[in-house]
Amino acid sequence: MITDGCKCLALLGLALTAACSDDRPEAVTDTDDPGFTTDVIGIEDAFLTPKYWIERAADGAAELLSGPGIARLNEQSFATSDTMVYLGDYPDVLGAEQLLSLVQKISRRAKGDRFYASGVLVSDADYTRYEASLNRDDIRDTNPVRFGMAVTRADMRTYPTDDRIFKTAAHSDLDRFQENALFPADVVAILHASTDGEWLLVQSYNYLAWVQSTAIAIGSREIVFAYKDRPEFVVITGNKVITTYNPHVPEISELQLDMGIRLPLARPADVSNNLHGQNPYASYTVELPVRNAAGELRLELALIARSADVSVGYLPYTRDNLISQSFKFLGERYGWGHSYNARDCSGFVAEIYKSFGVYLPRNSGDQSNSAIGRNSRFDGDEQTSRKLEELRSLDIGSLIFIPGHVMMYIGEVDGEPYVIHDVAGLNYTSASGEFYSGVLSGVSVTPLLPLGFSADKSYVDSIKNIKEIK
Repeated sequence: MITDGCKCLALLGLALTAACSDDRPEAVTDTDDPGFTTDVIGIEDAFLTPKYWIERAADGAAELLSGPGIARLNEQSFATSDTMVYLGDYPDVLGAEQLLSLVQKISRRAKGDRFYASGVLVSDADYTRYEASLNRDDIRDTNPVRFGMAVTRADMRTYPTDDRIFKTAAHSDLDRFQENALFPADVVAILHASTDGEWLLVQSYNYLAWVQSTAIAIGSREIVFAYKDRPEFVVITGNKVITTYNPHVPEISELQLDMGIRLPLARPADVSNNLHGQNPYASYTVELPVRNAAGELRLELALIARSADVSVGYLPYTRDNLISQSFKFLGERYGWGHSYNARDCSGFVAEIYKSFGVYLPRNSGDQSNSAIGRNSRFDGDEQTSRKLEELRSLDIGSLIFIPGHVMMYIGEVDGEPYVIHDVAGLNYTSASGEFYSGVLSGVSVTPLLPLGFSADKSYVDSIKNIKEIK
């Protein structure tokens, strides 16, 4: 299993349960809205709107990076990051040792104890059962690589199983077999199948894991990449967008599409004035992958209403758009590894940047280690003064990395830097000097400086990198 330190760690040493009432600080009340109260330090009602931050952004509409610049950024990302894979160059076959090493890379026993939701310890016999499902006996000297596309949002798992396991007997929200998610139209290389054939080991552009076979439509390399590289496309720019109801093709009817998904626009010659009983003139007509009974790929025309939150081509990469895109997730529940039909801190950041055509590694550690952008790296706690200096000169959209977590800078209030991030816990030292532990468990706006792991260890002390992507 990929180590916990690579993924956005929800806990971060923070409490997941709400503090007792006698530990709760006095509620913060916005005098402009007497009905607004919160235990989050330094927050007023107005801070929870993108308008507040956009109005404070200098040169908010200025383009930070153009299309060619973003293309060069992506080239560097794929060339220098071990976890990014350009699938167009993926080999047609894998040798036995290559495939076995990939299976073992993702499907490994945890070093410590794990528990089921019932509190029962995951035993050696359980792991033996999971190992048997990996179908190692079917690995040959040469193993053909197939290609396909996701037809629905689908979990990516450590082992080919839906079993949920946790780090403690009193489990939290963190299913340790949950790795990531695929979205409709995501392209994958299909490397291997489970013993029962119900799961596929797939490589996406930034992740390797097991996915249920029913979520993948298999097609030829040529068709898959011709679809992916179509120059006329729309990008989903809302948190979630739903395709138009279609009584004739249920596979594409009211299908959920998450932020950052790129879909090719249908060619005008392919669109009639009557598509499945609806005139498409008030919609975007896109092509979506569908899986037939044999698991094979076919492409279907689908409609997305023009009122939906989508963009023809990528959004301009501006400070205003960075703020606007991030706030579309505000209040969404935290989802470790894209669980709960949501996302975690690094998934949150990655989907914002995909709106502009910027493709990042999946996990926060890999995002931080990536060579792209301007990086200010810190090796030790003794550099706290330099960190504070860097924080005074941040640009909107800058990514702030601490161990297991990433936050996005959105501006400052009275010299205090504020961030938006997808996080579980809430720890800070109050104005009276008391250390408070609470819960956020969602996409949240917070000041940065008061946050901490403990009364003696702040987020600022723990910053490992500050990255400006431009």
